[in-house]
Amino acid sequence: MSEPRRLSIGIRDSTFGDDCVVAECVNVYEATFGDRCFVGPFVEVQNDVVCGTNVRIQSHTLVCEGMRIGDDVFIGHGVMTANSRYPQAGAADWTCEPPVVGDRVSIGSNATILPGVTIGDDAVIGSGAVVSRDVAAGAIVVGTNRVLEKPEPA
Repeated sequence: MSEPRRLSIGIRDSTFGDDCVVAECVNVYEATFGDRCFVGPFVEVQNDVVCGTNVRIQSHTLVCEGMRIGDDVFIGHGVMTANSRYPQAGAADWTCEPPVVGDRVSIGSNATILPGVTIGDDAVIGSGAVVSRDVAAGAIVVGTNRVLEKPEPA
């Protein structure tokens, strides 16, 4: 039996704007954050991710390689993102298709955002939703991309 190669957790080769907060037990590498961002515990933010200002990423969330996240975005607990339509273990060549999240988007806990999806500005993704195709600006998505009408202000 041999010893495995151990990877350490932490923050590596990333940049942060002013007033950012990062909890313990994170894995953040080669990512860029604007001002006033929050990264909760047990979050992984992979390489080449760019977050705008005032982005809040709650615990147990995976932000996959290459994602772009706009300003004033809330990402709830346990949100999963994917960037490969056909992942293969050990594949040297693969196509990275990261999701893109617009400004002022709210993503509920345990939502799953699939590869290549663009979420428009001011959209709301409900808890547990599976987002498999683009979401229009201002749309509300629950379930599996079931779009609801956004209520008019009272």
